[in-house]
Amino acid sequence: MTTGDVADPALPPRPEPRTPPATIHALAAGDLDTANLTSPAPLTAYLVEPDARYVWGLRSRQVDADPATAQWITGVIVDAGSGVVVGRAGFHGPPDARGMVEVGYSVDPDYRRRGYARATLRAMLDRARRDPSVRTVRATISPDNIASRALVLQHGFVEVGEQWDAEDGLEIVFEVPAES
Repeated sequence: MTTGDVADPALPPRPEPRTPPATIHALAAGDLDTANLTSPAPLTAYLVEPDARYVWGLRSRQVDADPATAQWITGVIVDAGSGVVVGRAGFHGPPDARGMVEVGYSVDPDYRRRGYARATLRAMLDRARRDPSVRTVRATISPDNIASRALVLQHGFVEVGEQWDAEDGLEIVFEVPAES
């Protein structure tokens, strides 16, 4: 993902490739120094915190199993104006057999409330809408994450149920048609 100009801090993500697989593997291992050798922008310690490392580990295994997933999965969010990495975002993987993709995003607390999550979600929705194989975009959100809930509702997502995630606990499931 790339982001940033003054009027809207986020630009659409680069179509591909996103964050290089070598960077993803190093982040999964918690090796920030090695990750920075292959990263498109200087990375911060936020990206190797335990919850981030868990996500990078999932994505690392996906890229190993199928290198083509690299164009869909989590990458870094870079403010294009400053070149600062402000978080991570992407899809959980390519569209499934039903044409569903799930979004995921996390903005470094030092950069929250500046429009990065909003612009990143818009960029992911635009990406999904441009791909004819995507029919549905999903977001799963913890019931206590009021900001993310408000954000997806503002972008046309509707609550369709809930699920239990082994790592995150109870999640509310929201979906929006890709063509909306």
